Amino acid sequence: MSEPIRVLVTGAAGQIAYSLLFSIAKGDVFGKDQPVILLLLDITPMLPVLDGVVMELQDCALPLLRDIVPTDKEEVAFKDLDAAILVGSMPRKEGMERKDLLKANVAIFKSQGAALEKYAKKTVKVLVVGNPANTNCLIAAKSAPSIPKENFSCLTRLDHNRARSQVAMRCGVPATHVKNVIIWGNHSSTQYPDVHHCLVNMSGSELACFEAVKDDAWLKGDFIATVQQRGAAVIKARKLSSAMSAAKAICDHMRDIWSGTPEGEFISMGVYSSANSYGVPEDLIYSFPVQIKDKNWKIVEGLAINDFSQMKMDATAAELMEERDTAVAFLGV
Repeated sequence: MSEPIRVLVTGAAGQIAYSLLFSIAKGDVFGKDQPVILLLLDITPMLPVLDGVVMELQDCALPLLRDIVPTDKEEVAFKDLDAAILVGSMPRKEGMERKDLLKANVAIFKSQGAALEKYAKKTVKVLVVGNPANTNCLIAAKSAPSIPKENFSCLTRLDHNRARSQVAMRCGVPATHVKNVIIWGNHSSTQYPDVHHCLVNMSGSELACFEAVKDDAWLKGDFIATVQQRGAAVIKARKLSSAMSAAKAICDHMRDIWSGTPEGEFISMGVYSSANSYGVPEDLIYSFPVQIKDKNWKIVEGLAINDFSQMKMDATAAELMEERDTAVAFLGV
């Protein structure tokens, strides 16, 4: 058995964490022979709830779970981390302006970035889930200047999984038969689910997505809208946000960082946008197609982009630049 790794989950008494912690502790994320120490951070009023979560984790009697540390203190939670999954954020309340939401979250992620800088290992891999995830991730990265920007990513794997599943259902195949969908841009309703490079395995042979689906109007219309609006549709139906599917996507994202992506496949994640061949502006956390090896991601370059795609990619970049500029203005406050 290797040495235990230290994994932080913030917002640990919340819904997503409740679906996530079992999978991490069971070995689905970091490997079946990788012991873990879970550091669970939440705000002080949530500590009694967190105690209940800790009891349940203990009661699972999981062989890889070496220790659980529930806390409301950043200096405890962020110490010597190998991985940080930042789920907790200020949710949007009714009647709240987006800029008010950004301001509240800048304060949270500035503080957590500073805690990463001060207490975590410089090799820590940081995944930001709390929304607005791309911009929160950028603020955390800017607040931890000595940790490489490449170590920060935000979650667009949920959108990636949604897109993959929509195509699979349309073609009547399992989701595993669909690969190389791409989510470009922001984890918001401007994101662009792109299937121009997607392949679908239909009875043993791989077809281009447009050929497999045979419905261009759907792929350029309802498919995109469904993926963009899926989070809102779940909230409307469930009266709560997507927790199970978000937790699954977090597991997929972190497992791929730890173990790498399969040969010939790429996945989507929000990463730092410096030096890319797609004309995405610098200094954004933007979702790209990536491949991962030895815990390092690389943007998949050189994919052909048509005018339809370029327009969608530019629109989501414009939203991200506006978010970034608003958030960075708050940073100085």
